[in-house]
Amino acid sequence: MSENKVAIITGGSRGIGRACAIELAKAGYDVAISYAGNEEAANNTVKELETNGVKAKSYKFDVANKEACAKAADEILKDFGRIDVLLNNAGITRDGLFMRMSAENWEAVINTNLNSAFYMTNPIIKTMVKQRSGCIVNMSSISGIMGNPGQANYSTAKAGLIGFTKSLAKELGSRNIRVNAIAPGFIQTDMTKDLDTEKITEHIPLKRLGLPEDIAKTVKFLAEDAPYITGQIIGVDGGLVI
Repeated sequence: MSENKVAIITGGSRGIGRACAIELAKAGYDVAISYAGNEEAANNTVKELETNGVKAKSYKFDVANKEACAKAADEILKDFGRIDVLLNNAGITRDGLFMRMSAENWEAVINTNLNSAFYMTNPIIKTMVKQRSGCIVNMSSISGIMGNPGQANYSTAKAGLIGFTKSLAKELGSRNIRVNAIAPGFIQTDMTKDLDTEKITEHIPLKRLGLPEDIAKTVKFLAEDAPYITGQIIGVDGGLVI
């Protein structure tokens, strides 16, 4: 069993997930990351994590596949011996006006962004209950709070994570397992690189886009320094949703 605490981060090879993995590794966590297809990015992230003197390993599987998630959770537990933090971060977008949205694009986003949280949390929660400790963080979005034109599928999935978070927090609090969600605003990642940032920042009180590190520091706070916080949706959006 690992002497360090262990964190699992889905979609941990790039963007926000990678920043969260690095932040937790700096805090002394051993880290398991999942990735969908970019093996080079996953390998580079693992190497970066290992520079902090922690154990790190990547796992390639589809978070939208229930059996794959259960198998991966079992492998991670065997490799690391314990699981202290689960960050359900993996997500995709398939934007389009609802009138023209295909069932395939609806289902792909719901499966990857929402159902995956069930598929990953369900097997891992059993370990946390046995340990009588654990921290789960679900990556929601301001889209799940406000809604967003052209993102009915994405907004629905992210809103679903909010209900999931609050329900689990009530169920698991007596087992010393905390469940919270983060609702990022516009963060500088591949997902936002084609947006008109000048127009967006006009509506943000802090007048800038967020950085992946802004989210990562919030994840570390919830994991390390928030023993009496559960069931909360923490906006990290520069004041956009006020």
